[in-house]
Amino acid sequence: MVEASPPEAGSPLSGDAQALVDALVAISSDLDLDSVLDRLVRAACELTRARYGALGVLGAHDQVTRLVTHGITAQERARLGPPPAGHGVVGVLISDPHPLRLARLQDHPASVGFPPNHPPMSTFLGVPVRVRGTVFGNLYLTEKAGGAQFTDQDERFVEVLAAAAAHVIENARSYAQSERRRLWLEATAQVRDLLQPPADVDAALGQVAISARRLAAARATAVLRCRDDRFSVVARDGVEAGSLDELVEGLADELRRVTERPDPVTVETGGRPILLVPLREQFGPGGALVVLAPGTPDQVDTELLGAFADQAALALDHAQALADREELLLTADRDRIARDLHDLVIQRLFATGLHLQGARRRAVKDDVSDRIEQAIADLDVTIKDIRSTIFDLQHGLGESVRGDVRRVAREYAAVLGHEPAVRTDGPLDTAVPPDTAEQLLAVLREALSNVARHAESRHTVVEVALADGELALTVTDDGRGLPADRSESGLRNVRRRAVDLGGTVAFETPEGGGTRVQWRVPAT
Repeated sequence: MVEASPPEAGSPLSGDAQALVDALVAISSDLDLDSVLDRLVRAACELTRARYGALGVLGAHDQVTRLVTHGITAQERARLGPPPAGHGVVGVLISDPHPLRLARLQDHPASVGFPPNHPPMSTFLGVPVRVRGTVFGNLYLTEKAGGAQFTDQDERFVEVLAAAAAHVIENARSYAQSERRRLWLEATAQVRDLLQPPADVDAALGQVAISARRLAAARATAVLRCRDDRFSVVARDGVEAGSLDELVEGLADELRRVTERPDPVTVETGGRPILLVPLREQFGPGGALVVLAPGTPDQVDTELLGAFADQAALALDHAQALADREELLLTADRDRIARDLHDLVIQRLFATGLHLQGARRRAVKDDVSDRIEQAIADLDVTIKDIRSTIFDLQHGLGESVRGDVRRVAREYAAVLGHEPAVRTDGPLDTAVPPDTAEQLLAVLREALSNVARHAESRHTVVEVALADGELALTVTDDGRGLPADRSESGLRNVRRRAVDLGGTVAFETPEGGGTRVQWRVPAT
């Protein structure tokens, strides 16, 4: 509570003038808007010796959006409910913003009485507070001490106090806005830092939701991405974040419209204001930022949220551009390696094979001829492996049947004790239907599981080939071979999958031991 200092001996100011100066000093000693408004109401009450004081801050459509009170407790204030709607004498001062002084409040023609739990009031003094020529709010004072009426001097003092307070309020608002802008800039920089290489897009989107909720003092926020004309929540924050999925479903039409607009839009659902801010990405899927605001957002909040979303979208575009650049560099490098393998390595191996074939014809001893024949066969296998590697290099950045086969083989490396060798041939990624590819992977898993359970092998070879409209999967191991008393449960599944697709399956023991599973089905 601000106490008015008594005039010092020899002071040229009278007691009332000194009280006014003290009040002016009190309201000018802070840059926090809440503190300034509270000090203004207290100072006006002490200056006029009013028991009760209130400042009704006006918002859009001249509605009282905030009520700062003095003279009643927080519990009494809570029992009064929301700020006055602008009826009665309060409405008179709003519609005609000039000082109003009444000896008895109830005698005014516009008086409509008090709401429940309101303390009794009689004498009244109301003065508008103007900031830059616009009415910021109205200062209401009631119940002058001793039952006296408010005087002309009270009215003049409060007018002077309100005029001085206008400048303090303007400074406090400017400071608050600059502070909010600083915080928004810090939040934008934090999101931008998270999207520097190596970028963590999920963490950045989560930070966008967190920063927007904190700085807008929102109940909840969500970041939406749009794919296939559907919006989905990819990041959320706040106490009401659990209700956002249902909310997004109900706002689908508004969200589509807002992504086509340059500015944020405020909509109401169930009486709650919701701010929809477009997230305009050039390289990404685009989307929106949804903010469950605590009240109707003002212009500053809307502009700051819009600028924040634009900067976040720009940072996401930057991260996507860097990722695309890295992918292009990787693709170019893969293509170069593939060309080198094809133009140099395979040609040299092929030439070596031709030389060996010529040498085999000149071989005199059978054992030398057999060794040369084996070397030629090994070269053929090596050439197939290199060709498969070339194809994987050229198509390794996306999903493919070849990639899925290699991925399954790697998954079983731990249980097999070794990684199976994978050889592929033919246009597997373009000519194998998705349903057939799904069955192929299921059979491969079953075959590798059998090797892991029964074979005790040291080497396993997986071959997948597509030729003449037929897809063939061959899994060969050097283990113990098929047991005589084997269970047919897994093998029965392999047979059934082949029969369902109009194919066949064969279980063989290759030369040298082990097991070979050959699964063949039409590729169409």
